[in-house]
Amino acid sequence: MSNLKERLVAYAKMITKQQAAARGLTVFPDDTFLVSFPRSGNTWTRFLVCNLLDPEHPVSFAELETRIPEIYFVPDRVLRRCARPRVIKSHECFDPRYPKVIYIVRDPRDVLISYYEFQLKKGAITDECTLEEFSLGFMRSAVQPKFGSWRDHVVSWTGTRQGDSNFLLLRYEDMLAHTQQEATKIASFLGLDTNPERIARAIELSSADRMRRLEKEQAGQWSATKDTRKDKPFVRKAVSGDWKLRLPQSCVARMETAWGDVMRRMGYEPVTATQSTPGVLTPIAPASTQAEIGASPVLFR
Repeated sequence: MSNLKERLVAYAKMITKQQAAARGLTVFPDDTFLVSFPRSGNTWTRFLVCNLLDPEHPVSFAELETRIPEIYFVPDRVLRRCARPRVIKSHECFDPRYPKVIYIVRDPRDVLISYYEFQLKKGAITDECTLEEFSLGFMRSAVQPKFGSWRDHVVSWTGTRQGDSNFLLLRYEDMLAHTQQEATKIASFLGLDTNPERIARAIELSSADRMRRLEKEQAGQWSATKDTRKDKPFVRKAVSGDWKLRLPQSCVARMETAWGDVMRRMGYEPVTATQSTPGVLTPIAPASTQAEIGASPVLFR
């Protein structure tokens, strides 16, 4: 019944031209896109960019979609009326129309945990779904197939645009560890004032603590959180390496076996290896085969 309701709502939005722009948006030559695989730090980056653009008017969740809109919540006809140059949020795989891109990448082992918690928050999975079960669906892109897997997404952008002067690659972990330095890169990329005090002010206004306070006050006013579980925060720990405490070794081994090449390229070293020959590391066999991944027991509502 819920699926029928969702289809009816989607149809009503389509015929009234209220459907979100998504990949069908109109792209202008002076647009800048904030792109990432989901749960990689895009919302934090949105806050940071908003506060770099206009530190005198700190952004909040209530007005985030009017400052840096997300293509999955806002119709194209509304986006076309936004003041230019626009900064727009997207989770799309490579789109050759995007003229200027800030791409955020995050360790997929941490992405998995954050993605799992967000799907619980949305009610897409139940509390009975374990991280182990969820990881199988995550690996085969069962959560949101249109975005592909983490590996597909990262390769689609870095393989086509890395090294381009209109492409800025950011690592979530570097943003956490060297926030001033990375925020300065963003400001420079956008042609903004890189005064250290201005950068520091934008960082302060975009802190995880401030975002958590705003979420508590405004969760019902933001598209991403208004119809979700209140006991699950959207802004979580804002840390790197949480996977070391939470992910079962089988999940880590499976991911590193499948995606290890791209992980290394992005600076995320695999850890699941056995010492079979002195001085030589051999990857541990994954806990399940690709067939088992395809037969994941995870049920998405």
